[in-house]
Amino acid sequence: MRISARADYAVRAVLELAVRQDVEPVKAEAIALVQDIPHKFLEGILGDLRRGGIVDSRRGGGGGYRLAREASAITVADVIRAVDGPIVSVRGERPTGLAYTGSAQPLLPLWIALRANVRKILEGVTIADIAGDALPEPVQQLAAEPAAWENP
Repeated sequence: MRISARADYAVRAVLELAVRQDVEPVKAEAIALVQDIPHKFLEGILGDLRRGGIVDSRRGGGGGYRLAREASAITVADVIRAVDGPIVSVRGERPTGLAYTGSAQPLLPLWIALRANVRKILEGVTIADIAGDALPEPVQQLAAEPAAWENP
């Protein structure tokens, strides 16, 4: 599985909004500067997040972006889906839409299991968890495994 630059930037932008939720709306330029995200690229991402119900925007001098709901109600999966669509796809298709024959038949349950595990992690971590530096224990345990940090 690959996390696109778009998804990475989106999670970082939403996280930036979460840590600034108690202040006025945040301008895209400020998010881009603090998170080192190309401004024009971020504008498109914020548009997708707005359409996905993750952020709200307000125009004008006091305008900018805010989270559309509490950070504790937004999962990393929500953010990724808003900007990239389905979290796990095979050749651009959802695994449940695939069919294999012959010796390749065991691939389908493998792809489904992969999707289930990715969903379990990304749907189990909220923006509030990250903002509070409080990842759920199962995620911390996985990240603590030395092999998780190795590139085979």
